[in-house]
Amino acid sequence: MDVVSGVVIGAGVVGLAVARQLCQADTDPQATWLVLEQFDAIGTQTSSRNSEVIHAGIYYPQHSRKAQWCVQGKAMLYDYLQARGLPHRACGKLIVATQPEHEAVLQRIVSKAEANGVLDLQWLDGDQVKAMEPALNARCALLSPSTGIVDSHAYMLSLQGDFENAGGVVALHSRVLRVTGQAGDFVLHMADGTTLGTRVLVNASGLRAPELASAMSMFPPEHVPPMHFAKGNYFTLTGKAPFSRLIYPVPEAAGLGVHLTLDMGGQAKFGPDVEWVQKPDDLAVNPQRLHDFEQAIRQYWPGLPDGALAPGYAGMRPKINAEGETAADFSLQGPADHGVEGLVQLFGIESPGLTSSLAIAQAVEQALKA
Repeated sequence: MDVVSGVVIGAGVVGLAVARQLCQADTDPQATWLVLEQFDAIGTQTSSRNSEVIHAGIYYPQHSRKAQWCVQGKAMLYDYLQARGLPHRACGKLIVATQPEHEAVLQRIVSKAEANGVLDLQWLDGDQVKAMEPALNARCALLSPSTGIVDSHAYMLSLQGDFENAGGVVALHSRVLRVTGQAGDFVLHMADGTTLGTRVLVNASGLRAPELASAMSMFPPEHVPPMHFAKGNYFTLTGKAPFSRLIYPVPEAAGLGVHLTLDMGGQAKFGPDVEWVQKPDDLAVNPQRLHDFEQAIRQYWPGLPDGALAPGYAGMRPKINAEGETAADFSLQGPADHGVEGLVQLFGIESPGLTSSLAIAQAVEQALKA
């Protein structure tokens, strides 16, 4: 049986960021680090089925990991992207109030953002909004200038390149079925019948992270959270959007509403909505959501042409809270939490996971040292 220094399970954006961090920090010249990915390419699941937004850190509860890691990760991500010349744009976003009662919601958002250290929000009245985005219907709005967009695949390829340049290896078609052994002496049992030993193990497998944690004989079962899945449907705009910024309505209970985002090529897409489903592979866009999308969009863009939306794609949020429950924070469980040296579990890493990825990677390294 081969034995390596460390293994990260999952080659999504967070898994790649974690692997890069740990491999670059390892000073042993003989160290060997692997990323094991069950599919045939990196980032094919949650990491490639999102809005590709660099979030500012506005909405999350004060002192939560989502708030702290998003604000920290945003600064780190912009620095990383700029240093490497990777495609991104700090285009800004408008959070719009279309009804009188929405203005109080915007005020609460300002307070929450300031508590999180996001101090650049700007309050715009209706005339100022019209001057910026003439097609937008809004009584008032908040401008978040530090919100942006990124080519998530280019970012993941760069993380992979950093990891491999440090001596790491990404192994595709490598599904881990279960893990036995003990702290610092883990044995991974692979789907192809082989076994692999490692001293350090990070579970960054996203949607299947709780399932995989349950298949680790040394991991206390009471630390495994439940799995829930909230699909987000996206519809694309068939014509050119009249907006240069991202447009968000006031947030919903389980998400941020049907918002308009732009990709690096200028293509506009709307979503995601929130559709609770039973299986993580339910990734077909639900055509029955089209009417609700059109109604929601016309609240802030009355000029949406009839028939202008086409099914785009769907993503899946790896929820660890059920429908109707308060949204769970990111869960990082290290040895100090569960008592197994050399093991870190990442659960419920949904949005803003992409923005937070470099900060999460640092937190994993710290958890292994604690």
